[in-house]
Amino acid sequence: MQFTNELTSLYRTQKKAVAVLIDPDKVDMGSHPALPDKSGQVLRSIKETAPDYLFIGGSVITETHFDEKVKAVKAATDLPLVLFPGSPTQLSQHVDAVLFLSLISGRNPELLIGHHVTAAPRVRELGLEAVPTGYMLIDGGMPTTASYISNTQPIPRDKAGIAAATAMAGELLGLKCIYLDAGSGAALPVPAELIQAVRKSVDLPIIVGGGIRTAHQRDMAFNAGADLVVIGTALEENPDLIAELISTPHES
Repeated sequence: MQFTNELTSLYRTQKKAVAVLIDPDKVDMGSHPALPDKSGQVLRSIKETAPDYLFIGGSVITETHFDEKVKAVKAATDLPLVLFPGSPTQLSQHVDAVLFLSLISGRNPELLIGHHVTAAPRVRELGLEAVPTGYMLIDGGMPTTASYISNTQPIPRDKAGIAAATAMAGELLGLKCIYLDAGSGAALPVPAELIQAVRKSVDLPIIVGGGIRTAHQRDMAFNAGADLVVIGTALEENPDLIAELISTPHES
């Protein structure tokens, strides 16, 4: 799988895709790489409904067995697995690609380039496909782990012009996709008007995540210009939502 090419194809053909984000901290290894309790329920539902991709990662990873957890998730499904890292330590050979995230909405130099310098040799050593991604935090109506850990302010919900100019700068810097994220556990998803402004400003695939809890919110993101929508916290809270958020048609 070449995830960069697949994202580009989604955008060029105006098709839509859904990814489920799994937080490794919530994957219980037990005595072997099994996935019981709610994480196991989510993965069982994933097998039944088959989203297009699985993302794995998080802003805070307290579990030391990160690689084993990624391996367990990979073994539990045949879906493409994409790493959504929160730090240079969150790398694993058991993924199909890694989002090489540059937090272009913030002014923290470590998340613009510093962590990338640390991670680059390991990414090359593991032979991972790195997807240069302009990561933009958007105000989701409440403070989130991502904004706290990154020590950055999200772009205000009503500042679509700032979001569009930021995405445009990312494209001019050579990034291959834009990720608009309201953050894990956000009260509100990224506004449609903001997605539309970014869509008009760049000729790149757009990923949108954070705060999406209903099929209506998912389709609003698609109709505004998102190519790939990421569902995370909603499924951790209620795995039964997978049928609503994934199995219903999502062509715009």
